[in-house]
Amino acid sequence: MSKISLSGKVIAITGGGRGIGLAIAESLMAQGAKVSIGDIDVALAQQEAKRIGAYAAHLDVRDRSSFAEFVAETEAALGPLYGLINNAGIMPMGYFLDEAPALADAQIDINFRGVIHGMQVALPGLLQRSSGHIVNIASLAGRFALPGSAIYCGTKFAVVGMTEAVAGEYRDSGVEFSCIMPSKVLTELTAGTEEAANIIPSVTPAQVANAVVAALQKPRLMVAVPDYLQAAHSAYTLIPAWLQQRGRRLIGDDRILSKLDRVAHAGYENRINQLAVKTKSL
Repeated sequence: MSKISLSGKVIAITGGGRGIGLAIAESLMAQGAKVSIGDIDVALAQQEAKRIGAYAAHLDVRDRSSFAEFVAETEAALGPLYGLINNAGIMPMGYFLDEAPALADAQIDINFRGVIHGMQVALPGLLQRSSGHIVNIASLAGRFALPGSAIYCGTKFAVVGMTEAVAGEYRDSGVEFSCIMPSKVLTELTAGTEEAANIIPSVTPAQVANAVVAALQKPRLMVAVPDYLQAAHSAYTLIPAWLQQRGRRLIGDDRILSKLDRVAHAGYENRINQLAVKTKSL
């Protein structure tokens, strides 16, 4: 199968004002795509969009009507949507019982419900045109449960499963689906985890962006970043549960609970706590 050209294709990205989303936007622009950045911080999104030559609009993925408005604005400005990258997400860290209910709700609303909103808003148009691609940014935490991020893992397991199920429902539609599962990505989200998560391979936002572009050009359903971890997960599932648990204890898979640098992580925690307050008020 030859590569699909992304030149001129309209692709929208959620949470595109910073981090992984912005790296994806830059990579898609380099391929000649027409990129729309959606972000709850619309000032930041507009600033970055101006810098790279993209379009930007306000988007709160927790609100279905906001998502519908974002897609409508994108299509009015750039043309019919070809691709949607559901990237927006947050990741609090700590003990399950210590997590504030509002912060738990925010993860469910942003990480999972936001993906549902995006798919249900964008998919009808793609199906009508029998063309397009939806890419959901999940995480390897959607395949490997990680102590210290229980609800986050739950939302990412949900995204992985939903992507696979929806892809099965529409396998003959002409619309493609991909689930991108990065390991630890070096962004603000992972600040302070240098010692806490040093057993997890690190990747850059640019590496995730490259994986997204590659999946759009040559569609694949499940994509790990780095790619070799896809095979590692398959091998892991063959290991007996008792041996898995012993190995996890040996490598200290729960070190996020004891070794997270809260001072270095404070800036990110403050920002997502503000989102949690907004979730509670919705």
